[in-house]
Amino acid sequence: MVAVTHSIIKGGSAAGVPSSEICAGLNQDDARLVAGALEFAAQSYAGRSLEHGEPVFEHALGNALVLAGLRLDAQTRAAGILFDAPNCLPADTGGNAPSAEPAAAVLAARFGADVAKLVEEVSKVNRLRLITREHAKAGLAGAQRDQSQIEVLRKMLLAMVGDLRVVLIRLASRVQTLRYMAQHVDAELRRQAAHETLDIYAPLANRLGVWQLKWELEDLSFRFLHAELYQQIAQQLDERRVEREAFIEDAIARLSAEVALAGIKAEVVGRPKHLYSIWNKMRAKNVGLDEIYDVRALRVLVDDVKDCYTVLGIVHDIWQPIPKEFDDYISRPKGNLYRSLHTAVTGPDGRGLEVQIRTHDMHRHAELGVAAHWRYKEGAASHKPGVKGGAFDDKIAWLRQVLAWKDEIVGSADWVDKFKRAALDDTVYVLTPQGRVLDLPRGATPIDFAYHLHSDLGHRCRGARVDGHLVPLNTPLANGQRVEIVIAKTGGPSRDWLNPQLGFLHSSRAKTKVRQYFKSLQLEETIAQGRAALEKELQREGQTHANLEALAAKLEFAKPDDLFAAIGRGEVGARQLQLALAAGAPAPDAEEEAVPLHKSRASSQDSGILVVGVDKLMTQLARCCKPAPPDPIGGFVTRGRGVSVHRLACSSFRRLAAAQPERIIAAGWGQRVGVYPADIEVVANDRQGLLRDLTEVLSREKINVTAVKTQSRQHVAYMVFTAEVQDLAQLKRTLALLQDVAGVTSAVRKAGRA
Repeated sequence: MVAVTHSIIKGGSAAGVPSSEICAGLNQDDARLVAGALEFAAQSYAGRSLEHGEPVFEHALGNALVLAGLRLDAQTRAAGILFDAPNCLPADTGGNAPSAEPAAAVLAARFGADVAKLVEEVSKVNRLRLITREHAKAGLAGAQRDQSQIEVLRKMLLAMVGDLRVVLIRLASRVQTLRYMAQHVDAELRRQAAHETLDIYAPLANRLGVWQLKWELEDLSFRFLHAELYQQIAQQLDERRVEREAFIEDAIARLSAEVALAGIKAEVVGRPKHLYSIWNKMRAKNVGLDEIYDVRALRVLVDDVKDCYTVLGIVHDIWQPIPKEFDDYISRPKGNLYRSLHTAVTGPDGRGLEVQIRTHDMHRHAELGVAAHWRYKEGAASHKPGVKGGAFDDKIAWLRQVLAWKDEIVGSADWVDKFKRAALDDTVYVLTPQGRVLDLPRGATPIDFAYHLHSDLGHRCRGARVDGHLVPLNTPLANGQRVEIVIAKTGGPSRDWLNPQLGFLHSSRAKTKVRQYFKSLQLEETIAQGRAALEKELQREGQTHANLEALAAKLEFAKPDDLFAAIGRGEVGARQLQLALAAGAPAPDAEEEAVPLHKSRASSQDSGILVVGVDKLMTQLARCCKPAPPDPIGGFVTRGRGVSVHRLACSSFRRLAAAQPERIIAAGWGQRVGVYPADIEVVANDRQGLLRDLTEVLSREKINVTAVKTQSRQHVAYMVFTAEVQDLAQLKRTLALLQDVAGVTSAVRKAGRA
């Protein structure tokens, strides 16, 4: 090993690969680490091949060359070389098929804990290949692929690793695999690998800004999927390559000179176009290669915006602009905030040339910012800050900045530390038994997993297997685990699941579904109680065959279950049921004037209510409408309970007056005595502290609240307060104050009903 290491450090080679390329940019200590990995791999991989036929050591060398081309640190290059070491350690390390633990220990002892950890995570990511292959096979079979699943797979690959260098090793490995397949593998396997690459790996390389890998991944995949088109475009470009390169050099020199004469500091570079991108543009515009103007392209970077437009004028002065091929994305940025000037001009040879002009800040924003145009390139909707998906975009943007910075600080511990912390850690990705990937909030449990799949599965969840092992239901799930739910035939959730200290539920979605279950269960119990009470009343009245639909309609309920629930909650009493049963068909609402009233001649009553011609008559305020002075009121003579006093506007009172006018008696307010109940109905946007703020208003007004009913649906709170008020003026003043409470949309006095 010493001889090989010395040879590589001095510029020798390993297995025919120039060591100067593998160890480019490394100091002697780092070069020794990479050389040691090469010698270890040469011994360990001898005679072994990957499933597509490529020798493992040849693949390791390819990984190392790609990673060296990215100027990554020595630990990453070593891990790329040792990617398959856990599966094929040499015999002297303790066995032919060692487990992951001895492999990690051996690698850590020889190459350090950092390299061992990278290799371990590469092995973990490689397990995803079984899932990604299924999606690739679906594409080959012509099946409609689930694009949301493909997106989740991309995120899962990033989330499964704690060190994003592992993603770069995986991308390098895929590049090497495609290079080998281009020469040695049958067409069907190539097509499968191409689908998998375009779905998963090329978009990741694009998002991370690793352009050289992105272009090669896309071009090789394009070659495998559309060989004839690839050859046709490549041939046309090759025929003109020398001419095109000469033209670009001349164009750069001429434009640079003209810009310098104008006193503008600018950087002018040629912008290469790879085959897959050319084909995509031809397909999108439905045009031939001659009409793709950016096959030959320049990019001009300047210091400020005014220089952009000055350079644009210079470009149009040098070359003839092509009509309708100018886009000003500076004054009118794209939806993803991309800014630049794009113009196409006709060169001296009569062919098109595209020129992009932007400031250095715009260029950094386009390549590294949150609004980087990877979503535009992939045809996805842009995300605005603050909406779902924005955190993921921010993380991707930061990763791209880290990758850009590494060119300046390669090999430093600072860059490695930043990269290790760059993992996406706010989501956990787990698998169903069928291989479907679900994204859950980190900390989610098997119960959260079950409710994510289906409410009924969550309700009947009684156990869970994670990677084949039974686990407690409050076990937090980890990335890449396969979860299977054990269910009961019947039953529902446990109330213990809602106890936050027990840790059964983490996602708000699962918590909401459990609460809804118990709320519906409580409603069912209330309906059952109301149904039993109604049946008892029907037996007492001898009307067991009464039409319940008609009875509910008489009492202004949409269906019998609503009536049962109201009876169960005590909102409809026995007396109202008796009146509805005795009234027959519901009569139309009478106008207020239809109730004959006469001026009261009675003296003041103890109750504060004057009843026509009768002194000291027992009176009671109707619970259906809760009248209060100075509401216009009337009385209804009950059997054995005196006079029931209603508001004239009460629908129940109007129905009674129409059905039994002889029992209606005039009434009015006498000397005010005591307080009167009133129902206050409040509708508001649900928030923390809402009930407290409302009760503070009532307390300041010295209003006693005797009952409160609250309900929240879709973040809207519906509340009914039964309050004791002195008169209508106090009630109106209170309603106005309640209306001013933050979030309240309405505060009204509840109307009476039957």
